[in-house]
Amino acid sequence: MTGKDIRFNRLFTNEENAVVVAVDHGMFDGPLPGMINLPEVVKKIDSGVDAVLLAPGMLAHCGHAFNYKGAPMAMVRVNWSSHFCFHWDYDEGISVPAINPADAVAAGADIILVCLTLKTGSEAGDASNIEVFCDLVNQAKKLGVPVLGEYFPARPDRLSPDELHEQIYRGCRVIAELGADLIKTFYTHKFNEVTEGCPIPILGLGAEKTPKQIQALELAERIVQGGGRGVVFGRNAIQVANPVAFQKALCDVVKRGVPAAEVVKTYGLEG
Repeated sequence: MTGKDIRFNRLFTNEENAVVVAVDHGMFDGPLPGMINLPEVVKKIDSGVDAVLLAPGMLAHCGHAFNYKGAPMAMVRVNWSSHFCFHWDYDEGISVPAINPADAVAAGADIILVCLTLKTGSEAGDASNIEVFCDLVNQAKKLGVPVLGEYFPARPDRLSPDELHEQIYRGCRVIAELGADLIKTFYTHKFNEVTEGCPIPILGLGAEKTPKQIQALELAERIVQGGGRGVVFGRNAIQVANPVAFQKALCDVVKRGVPAAEVVKTYGLEG
């Protein structure tokens, strides 16, 4: 068993599905409501989740979330991608390295995330994104660190459901072909096609904050029913009245198959 195997198996202990809480939004959006003081925010993350996704520079400030026995794994984003900057109206999907995997591991990362965007409208841009992705993946492999590949289309808000599905379906397979160990991406209306088209686990992301907590839990339910091996939820897991209660409910849905309607009652969450 390699170092990568050991780390990978920690994420899916006992072959359970994985729950990841994302707090890396400041890497693109600056401070967001509910995520202003990140060291305090991570104290609201339940120890039952499997990993926390954050930006490389915040790992040193949030070490208390990872420095005890049974703590969540530290998952670090290692490239910066312009397509997340919706507030600047960027839409070309340019990716550049933010930190090399060796430095991320030295800082405490257990898993690294590398994002990929294709079909940007520029062949040169797509090729450059592939080059950045492959270089970071190959560096991580030499270190024995699992790679979570993220497929994220440029301006997904402009895509129809069928267009989004087509990009996710093809993009996830590309990421698998390029050597990622697991994938984070959007849920689509034919998500089972996405999961069946890849030989590696796929985690569905939470995307925009839902008006009601039960809607986020129902999304998690659909992701798992569609063959997803877990979720990566950020705003839906943090920007709520009781983050720990929501995260416990999320773990019940994702790991134990408890219906969303049931966990809402169990944990006293507002619908």
